[in-house]
Amino acid sequence: MSERQTEKKIRVLIAKPGLDGHDVGAKVVVRALADAGFEVIYSGLRKTPEQIAAAARDEDVDVVGLSVLSGSHVPLCRRLRDLLMDAGLGDRLWMVGGNIPEEDRAVLGQLGYRGVFPTSAKLDDIVNFIRENVT
Repeated sequence: MSERQTEKKIRVLIAKPGLDGHDVGAKVVVRALADAGFEVIYSGLRKTPEQIAAAARDEDVDVVGLSVLSGSHVPLCRRLRDLLMDAGLGDRLWMVGGNIPEEDRAVLGQLGYRGVFPTSAKLDDIVNFIRENVT
């Protein structure tokens, strides 16, 4: 076996928190990540932060990615951060994408979301960010 074949696949959870019912973008990201060779778990719509944290823990993911188009990204990310920390997942890569104004990006970074991607982000940039930041 080659070294590449024995490497563990990066596991990514993509979640849709809150009442936002628009998931086309999330599904496009899921497909791009799967095509890039990641193992991707998609939560489906309207998940609570508690459900997302439990899935991240139970699935033992390397990356927790949120898709938020509703404008409630800061409170949802704040609540999820607390739950992820309580679950011992503070060392995982946390990302969020969607309708995120420039002025909120620093706040999300301070909360621990190292990847913040607006709706205009390129799929290759997301893939490369994960590859470069999962240790």
